[in-house]
Amino acid sequence: MHSLHSRLLLTASLVLAGFLGATGLALDKAFRVSAEAAMQERLQSHIYALLAAADEDADGRMLPPQQLPEPRFAKPDSGLYAVIAADGGETLWHSGSLTGHDIDLNERQNPGERRFSRLSRAGMQLYTLAFGVAWEDNAGAESLYTYTVAEDTLVFEAEVDNFRSTLWRWLGGMALALLLAQGFILRWGLRPLRSVTADLQQVEKGHTDRLHGPYPRELSGLTSSLNSLIEHSKSVQSRYRNSLDDLAHTLKTPLAILQSSHADGSDADADRVLVREQVERMDEIISHQLQRAAVSGRATLAKPVAVGKVVQRLVRSLDKVYREKQPTVELRLDPSVTFTGDEADLMEVLGNLLDNAYKYCSSVIKVAVQVDKHSDGIEISIEDDGPGIAPEQVDGVLQRGTRMDETIPGQGIGLSMANEIITLYGGRLAFAASPLGGALLRINFGTTD
Repeated sequence: MHSLHSRLLLTASLVLAGFLGATGLALDKAFRVSAEAAMQERLQSHIYALLAAADEDADGRMLPPQQLPEPRFAKPDSGLYAVIAADGGETLWHSGSLTGHDIDLNERQNPGERRFSRLSRAGMQLYTLAFGVAWEDNAGAESLYTYTVAEDTLVFEAEVDNFRSTLWRWLGGMALALLLAQGFILRWGLRPLRSVTADLQQVEKGHTDRLHGPYPRELSGLTSSLNSLIEHSKSVQSRYRNSLDDLAHTLKTPLAILQSSHADGSDADADRVLVREQVERMDEIISHQLQRAAVSGRATLAKPVAVGKVVQRLVRSLDKVYREKQPTVELRLDPSVTFTGDEADLMEVLGNLLDNAYKYCSSVIKVAVQVDKHSDGIEISIEDDGPGIAPEQVDGVLQRGTRMDETIPGQGIGLSMANEIITLYGGRLAFAASPLGGALLRINFGTTD
């Protein structure tokens, strides 16, 4: 089943049906046992009444009762029957209700013993109770008798059927009421999920730009993550749109120069040089815009990236690139610090900053990765013993295409690219003077995971 509401309702209904069914069977069994116990006590009371109504002759021997304690004993086919049998099994007396029936109810019992049973006799179902009696005459001699009383089960079964019918009607009514109640409760309980679905549909239609709620505490984490993903998607779209706008704008100048080169009638050699320069410039512009547009940005559900391992991997690579320079790199890395985002973005940032440190250092580079004491986030510092960056140069070096030293190869977009990525993740890039004499670059991101 694809509906969460239907699955919960079906499961709860099955559990409810099983519980009420087991309850009904247990109550039905308990009532039947109780009714049989009441039947046994009722038959015993009839035996005691017959004993009380019995008389004796002049010698003290027992005489069958003349006046019956229960009128049904005298009425034929009344459903209540009685038999008194001698010790040898011969019938001494039977009630008038047995007239016309050949029913053997003799079951010999020792004095004081009784036997309760259900029998089938002459097409009738009977509950019987046989009770043994010892009668002492005037001479002190004992005579043994067995009093047996039987009652048709029709009345008993009618009582059981009536109780059973009433029981299942009530249980059925309760089951229906509980099903309606649990259906209402489930619908009310799952209402926030339907609200989230409806709000997401509004976002898809463009009627709103986020999930506004309010939502229960159990869904707040989900809705917060969804809002972060929506914001991330919007920022990606905006970044691509802005990058395309920038690309179109920045390509206008090289294209205009190329067009004018053919219009002014300059020589072919100069044209080739001009074309090569402008093509290289356009290639640099396109590469930069594509890199900037491809930045992944903050990803709420991204896998945490160990910052220290990324630094070590980049340092090993840069050591090979700058093997002639062979600077001393001191690493102070906290292995517990992780970055929540795209690993490629982190490598782009650290790669650009470390590459600058290798380029401009004299012989020493220090890299530290630790937990930010103020925000409980990430703090990454990179410093070198190079010429450093003057405070008035900071704004300039963050501009695309600006380079501190034109004698060193480069495009002048590394710091700008790194700063854009750091800002996209809600971080901050700060410049300061290093105790080593060069530049100290400090990156601060939000909270760690």
